[in-house]
Amino acid sequence: MSSTQPSRGHLAALTAAFLGWLFDGFEMGLFPLIGKPALKDLLMDQYPAAGLDLALANWFNVIIATFLVGAATGGVLFGWLGDRVGRVRAMAIAIFTYAIFTGLCGLATQAWQIAGLRFIASLGMGGEWALGVALVNELWTKGSRVWMAGAIGAAANIGYLLVAFVSLGLNKYLPGIQEWSVHSIGLSQQTANYWLEHSAWRLLMVIGALPALLIFFIQIFVPESHKWEEEKASGATSHWSNTDLLGVLLGGLVSLIIIYIWSPLTPVGKGVAGVLTVVGLFAVIWGFVFPVRRYLARSGAAGGMNEAARAQVMRHLALGGLIAGVALLGTWGAAQQAPKWSTEIPANGCLFPKEYTQIWTSLGAIIMTLITPLIGDLLGRRLSYTLACVVAMASALLFYQTNGAGIGTWFFVTAFLMGGMTASFYGFFPLYLPELFPTSVRATGQGFCFNVGRVIAAVGGLQIANLVASFGTAANAYSVLCCIYLVGMVVVWFAPETKGQALK
Repeated sequence: MSSTQPSRGHLAALTAAFLGWLFDGFEMGLFPLIGKPALKDLLMDQYPAAGLDLALANWFNVIIATFLVGAATGGVLFGWLGDRVGRVRAMAIAIFTYAIFTGLCGLATQAWQIAGLRFIASLGMGGEWALGVALVNELWTKGSRVWMAGAIGAAANIGYLLVAFVSLGLNKYLPGIQEWSVHSIGLSQQTANYWLEHSAWRLLMVIGALPALLIFFIQIFVPESHKWEEEKASGATSHWSNTDLLGVLLGGLVSLIIIYIWSPLTPVGKGVAGVLTVVGLFAVIWGFVFPVRRYLARSGAAGGMNEAARAQVMRHLALGGLIAGVALLGTWGAAQQAPKWSTEIPANGCLFPKEYTQIWTSLGAIIMTLITPLIGDLLGRRLSYTLACVVAMASALLFYQTNGAGIGTWFFVTAFLMGGMTASFYGFFPLYLPELFPTSVRATGQGFCFNVGRVIAAVGGLQIANLVASFGTAANAYSVLCCIYLVGMVVVWFAPETKGQALK
């Protein structure tokens, strides 16, 4: 089937994946906007006024880190499931998981409950990315893959934009909505307050359950990847084993222990925490790679892969995880902090700084994720990634180092630039990561690469308080984290150049 005459099934797969990524972005963008009012609502009765801000900041970082760890674990878990039982079935389960457990967050009564529910929801979010990318890349032709990569990257950022507009509308009109809900539809004042106070965070969380409806569309209209079906027919999928998931379980558990070590719940000293974190990261990577190692050992030559090909898969896992980890640490350690940071500097008359900041960063991101795959196809993968690192670091430093005086036109201009440049990687990865792996391990491999970086980002994000103490301000802390892009500029040149190569 040519890219100029896609079948109805191809379009259905793209639609399902696009909507899945869009709602994935909606739910990833949700907590940075409503996290502070939600945690204030849940913690205000547990802490004195003098200690509330510190407790709120600590829990905010812990929940973000827990989300990232869950997404990392889910990327490997659902990637494994997609390689074993098929992309479509696993994608439906992943979307259902993140939608339902995001919705349940709206009923939370404690901060730890949000952390737990967000962890389970993020399992599905991490898995949905890997599965959707594998499915779309395998169904669409080589000539269309550049455009598909742009659509994948843009979709999540459209979700970020959508949640910013929804939050902005609710915050602008909450008093009127509250009054209408009491006097027009008969809600009690207590019920209206429960759902609509504190920036309506409970209502927004419940709205996050809506993507669960997508599973009906997926199961009815979306075809399975023909490449995966060929693997199944050859018997290659039978080399996956349920016992391999013990490695993923170990990786997820150790990741949570690392988060606990750095959380406000434990008295572990920084020196001990640092040593345990380094050891723990090795255990996490070992656990997440375990299913692929075992699969390769079982499949051998019967699986169509000789020893050299198996060694290449392992090398690509390491390199792919590093280049994705650089981008994700830059994003979550700096760019994703922008809405929160906008509330910590002079507002200069801006009434809804978080929402407007996310709107402008999302607009920049949508544009650049559409453009970056075209650049990658023109200049090659390694040079494009290097340029992305350069402009991402420059734009983030520009944003955080020139806006300390407060919010104004320049603030939003630089937010637009930073949002676009730091998000450029998310149009690049759907193009490049599928090219690193054969069909038999594609979902698991790219799920590992994209999502193991989230563990790195989680650990890095938990160091923000330490960086603020060392460098004086949050802006300086975020700027220091941006320097991780320097690592990416070097590492990518050890990765393969795959421009012009067909998927294996």
